[in-house]
Amino acid sequence: MRDREWQPPYPLDLYGVLSPLRRGRGDPTWRTASDGAVIWRVSSTPDGPATVAYRRRAGGPVRATGWGPGAGWEIGRLPSLLGGDDDPSVFVAHHPLVADAVRRMPGLRLGSSGRVWDALLPAVLEQKVTGTEARRSFRELARRFGDPAPGPPDVVPEGMRVPPTPQQVRAIPDWEWHRAGVDHARRSAILHAAVVAHRLEAAAELGGEQGRVLLRRVRGIGVWTAAEIAQRVWGDPDAVSFGDFHIPNTVGHALLGHDLDDAGLLEVLAPYAGQRQRAVRYIESSGFRRPRFGPRFSPRDYRTL
Repeated sequence: MRDREWQPPYPLDLYGVLSPLRRGRGDPTWRTASDGAVIWRVSSTPDGPATVAYRRRAGGPVRATGWGPGAGWEIGRLPSLLGGDDDPSVFVAHHPLVADAVRRMPGLRLGSSGRVWDALLPAVLEQKVTGTEARRSFRELARRFGDPAPGPPDVVPEGMRVPPTPQQVRAIPDWEWHRAGVDHARRSAILHAAVVAHRLEAAAELGGEQGRVLLRRVRGIGVWTAAEIAQRVWGDPDAVSFGDFHIPNTVGHALLGHDLDDAGLLEVLAPYAGQRQRAVRYIESSGFRRPRFGPRFSPRDYRTL
């Protein structure tokens, strides 16, 4: 067991900074205590898997307790994970809604997990499908092919799993991908990435556009997927998920009162160059919800095709 306490030198929303790493309510790599006092997270590290419990009393230090061979690595990165490398002071709001969100949410920071593979697998699963489909696929793959979370069984919540490793993913038979609801295109992208996963971890060290370019060298990883990874792995403040089904219209209605396409999103975010993803995050976290005018997009079940 490893244990560490760290006092953030800035206002911190612990759940808010960690929540982008969660993949839906049934994510087997994440648990939140019923009273919200503890957040459990399972991850892979260069030293092996780790389970870490994060706790914080109001205004006090964050306490991280970890188990597994990777616990030392994971806990050693606690400040970075909680936004210690982030610098929101350079951000300038150019719209009233964004300025209000900045004022109301001083604890919103962009954390960095430091691990590409853990973010890559669920990001590819989310390509061109509904969140319900993607989360179901990740949940099934993790439960069937990921190892049990390290740590005492009487302490670590039951059913938590380590994200499947590149080696484990490459060994999954074709019919199991189908059973998990993953189509050929997403499966191929994941397998291509698994072959060079050790090289892709360098993207976290490069950061910024260079890191995203490295990720896009993998067949099946484009601008959207690279941005989704960059946001979580190195807290990239400019990595906007262009090509997203929801973001252009959410930003458009929040700032202009109407829908946008990607070209319009690029234009409206131009004043935030270098900080465009932070602007999007403030908008998404502000509580604004764009009006809905039609039925929701229905999830497909590739297991029945």
